[in-house]
Amino acid sequence: MIIWEEPEVVYQKNENFPLKAETFEIIGICMEVHRILGKGLLEIVYKDAIQHELNLKNIKYEREKKYEVEYKGVILPHYFYSDFVINNIIVEIKAQNGIVEEQYSQVLNYIAISKCKVGLLINFGENSLKFKRFIL
Repeated sequence: MIIWEEPEVVYQKNENFPLKAETFEIIGICMEVHRILGKGLLEIVYKDAIQHELNLKNIKYEREKKYEVEYKGVILPHYFYSDFVINNIIVEIKAQNGIVEEQYSQVLNYIAISKCKVGLLINFGENSLKFKRFIL
């Protein structure tokens, strides 16, 4: 399930949205980073700024967390790294003009493999911060 609306709209329509307070806080941090840095930088710069904000707020997180992929009882030789895991939320950061459908599938697969409850796809590559919430 993909939630497309802004935070206040989502919460009005679905009061049972999992991890809504935590998700709202993460989006707020990303909005602050985008407000200060704007668009046009590399993803790594935005990730560093997010990490700084998380540290300032004493929010526990894992950065570049490694996840193995199991297939028919076998751990495959390749794996993926999520940009951040914050309070059981996968956070994927992009810095590009527009998001493509493949990236939606990527986040859905990441939350399925990680067993996290929610995924956020955040894009810093446009004039205003763009984000999408994902729930399996």
